[in-house]
Amino acid sequence: MTKKIFFSVCAVLLLLTASPLVAKVTGLPDFTDLVEETGPAVVNIQVTQFGERAQGRADGMESPYGQGQQEIPEFFRRFFEQPGAPQNGRPDRRGAGSGFIIESDGYIITNHHVVDGADQIIVRMADRREFEAELIGSDPLSDIALLKIDAEKLPTLKLGNSKALQRGEWVVAIGSPFNFDQSVTAGIVSAKGRSTNSNQQQYVPFIQTDVAINRGNSGGPLINMDGEVVGINSWILSSGGGYMGLSFSIPIENASSAVKQLREHGKVSRGLLGVQVGAVNREMAEAFGLERPVGALVNDVTPGSAAERAGIEPGDVILAFNDESIESSGDLPPLVGINPPGTEAEVLVSRNGKEKTFVVTLDALESDDEGNLTTSSSGGGQSNVLGIVVEPINENRRRALGDPEGGVIVSHIESDGAFRAGLRTGDVILTINNESVEDVESFDQIAESLPEGKAVALRVMREGVTRYIAYSPSVGD
Repeated sequence: MTKKIFFSVCAVLLLLTASPLVAKVTGLPDFTDLVEETGPAVVNIQVTQFGERAQGRADGMESPYGQGQQEIPEFFRRFFEQPGAPQNGRPDRRGAGSGFIIESDGYIITNHHVVDGADQIIVRMADRREFEAELIGSDPLSDIALLKIDAEKLPTLKLGNSKALQRGEWVVAIGSPFNFDQSVTAGIVSAKGRSTNSNQQQYVPFIQTDVAINRGNSGGPLINMDGEVVGINSWILSSGGGYMGLSFSIPIENASSAVKQLREHGKVSRGLLGVQVGAVNREMAEAFGLERPVGALVNDVTPGSAAERAGIEPGDVILAFNDESIESSGDLPPLVGINPPGTEAEVLVSRNGKEKTFVVTLDALESDDEGNLTTSSSGGGQSNVLGIVVEPINENRRRALGDPEGGVIVSHIESDGAFRAGLRTGDVILTINNESVEDVESFDQIAESLPEGKAVALRVMREGVTRYIAYSPSVGD
């Protein structure tokens, strides 16, 4: 009986050893060499906002380091730790994030929201040396900042190609979660080209991973198995601010484009096509003669914009931009925005079931120091107390809407309060506090007369349905 048990156990062990599952487990990657090679170029960043400026802000504890959290849906959280936020009258406001060295003479990449509003930036190296950093430039829309420290012969990280990433591929993150230096986590790429509901982040096609990342990882590198940086950690999807399996990183190509302009000009300018686009569903695909739901449907074209000059019209479905396929409407803004103003680009559209290519010369889309969008094309608007940008309704769009009397169309939403209340780009604003909005001029006049801090009722039309949306512009903005 004992021999039978012995041989049975041996047989089971033999089967398990030969099992493909066990073979896969024993074949898991070893990250030790990769971490040893790349770790020295990853830095901890300590930021401080001094005294009166920190305490004198109307939004109190939320700013500057919580500001980014208020500009997006609350389930998105920044990977930024605030270990020294003032309490009981403490004078200074402190925070901590991560970054990495890209040039041996001291150039460092991190996130905009890590250094936003900081009076002092201290970079701590892996070998414990510390340097005070100069902010070369910072861009809210890409969430990228470029720092410079006075040092030489520093270790650097090699920049890779995020476009070559595949779902299921192993990646590693190194940073300072909760201010613990040189913490390493690993996981796989879950998806690419993810977009958020935030108008502020529409120009970044995020890399989604399941790498464990938490507050303080902001600005740290996402590294492939060749030791190359493919992304910069920026967001998590969380109801409580902690890691729950969904992490988002900025592709290195977008970061590099921003860094180049920050170094040369101190700010970032982006190309602007001048279209409002929406999703293509199954019914729309059938109606527009498409084989499947694909592309970005042009809902409206800004008068005088690059798109209008080239001949693009409402009802066109954009299928490709400079030979890059557009699978969904969220794919278009990053492809346009990564090009500088003045760039000539080819836009492939489907019109009435037939494909046609247009050559456009992009206008400029710029952001101010707070990340509010401004445009240089003649059709753009400007922000106001409502936190939105509006444009006139062209005749084609007006007919498609059923010829509403008056009204303006929402082209950009800069206010998180307006977004949370339910306002969306493409909405037609008919009245403000029951005052009729005839055109952009009357909208501006009404908006300028609105008192801050009081609720505003907007009567809007969306997809033929009219409704009221009310919110207080000073809350959450």
